Amino acid sequence: MERQIALIAVFAALIAALGLMPTLMLASGVPISAQSLGVMLCGTVLGATRGGLAALLFVVLVALGLPLLAGGRGGLGAFASPTVGFIVGFPIAAFTTGYIMEQTRRLPVGVAAAVAAAVGGIIVLYIFGIAGFMLVLQRGLLETIGILGVYIPGDLIKVVLTALITAGLLRARPGSVLSRQS
Repeated sequence: MERQIALIAVFAALIAALGLMPTLMLASGVPISAQSLGVMLCGTVLGATRGGLAALLFVVLVALGLPLLAGGRGGLGAFASPTVGFIVGFPIAAFTTGYIMEQTRRLPVGVAAAVAAAVGGIIVLYIFGIAGFMLVLQRGLLETIGILGVYIPGDLIKVVLTALITAGLLRARPGSVLSRQS
């Protein structure tokens, strides 16, 4: 039990640490950061429940005021920004990614991680991100998709990185990829 709690905390810290990497703020108000890579890894490594809890812990810490989001943002004000949908979507994206990993145990881990990260870390996360962006900035669906579409190539790179990291971790320490355990 203590190991599970520690892993959840470590992966919440991973998401936070990936926000410390230099970010590029586009005119849309949504920064380019590596935090969604952390969300994807939460799911592919920890599985659905633990991955979702790690991302949820991160969101709770942000809500409590810790400046853990890209660019050092935090607090309740982050939930009134154009990125609110992405922030709220982190736990659901991590859970979805982990769930897909758990359901695709017959696939090679790299393939399963890529599929899981693409569905959870891009499709699911963007559903929430687009909705939040539209609500906060009062934009239409097509306009919002056009604005946020510039982020997709970077997210595809994160999918590949997630697959490589997860597969490498499974080779190096098979017991550490909890999404692959029965």
